[in-house]
Amino acid sequence: MIFITAKFPVKPEHADRWPEIAKSFTEATRAEAGCMWFDWSRSLDDPNEFVLVEAFRDGDAGAAHVGSAHFKQAQQDLPQYLSATPKIVSQTIDQDGWSELGELAVK
Repeated sequence: MIFITAKFPVKPEHADRWPEIAKSFTEATRAEAGCMWFDWSRSLDDPNEFVLVEAFRDGDAGAAHVGSAHFKQAQQDLPQYLSATPKIVSQTIDQDGWSELGELAVK
């Protein structure tokens, strides 16, 4: 799967509304056949930073995402709300979902 984490620095005046601003992009991406998850979190250290954790089944699913109409629309719509270009880590890994964190096993 392709596992991606991205940090989005949102302008302070838009931070509280970011989930609403990104809602249509989020919903459309989650509806993609190859999307495994697409989850936003707000940073505990910076209230103007949102962290996106996403995964796609494989390279074809990732390519379909980047080629989708909603991705292209997000490229047009979202930058105006950002204070800087998002940072990303993207890796293809040999896994097909979440694994348990054995070091913190709940018994």
